Amino acid sequence: MLPPIPAQYTAFLAAHGAFEGFTTGEGRPGYVALWPMAEINGNNADIQVQDYAPGFVAFAGDGGGEVLAFDASGAVFLLPMVGVEPQYAIKIADSFAELEARFEIAS
Repeated sequence: MLPPIPAQYTAFLAAHGAFEGFTTGEGRPGYVALWPMAEINGNNADIQVQDYAPGFVAFAGDGGGEVLAFDASGAVFLLPMVGVEPQYAIKIADSFAELEARFEIAS
């Protein structure tokens, strides 16, 4: 079973839609394309996250062979699409709100 999607993510999608763009600063991911809620389960099944990286649920791509994923605590990690395994997860934010604060959103 996949971890739950944090309420911060669903609230962001409701307010802004599926963001696609860049993050500020030099930290990763740089580029991010959020997935609509309706695509999350199918995308996770396609890349077999539950089989290869149990405890994570992917919710976005970085356009470069990695996915962004939540763990059960809601922290955000990068996982490589080749070798999707927990030991290769790189933590990039403690929460979606922390990641969202870095989105370059035109005002």
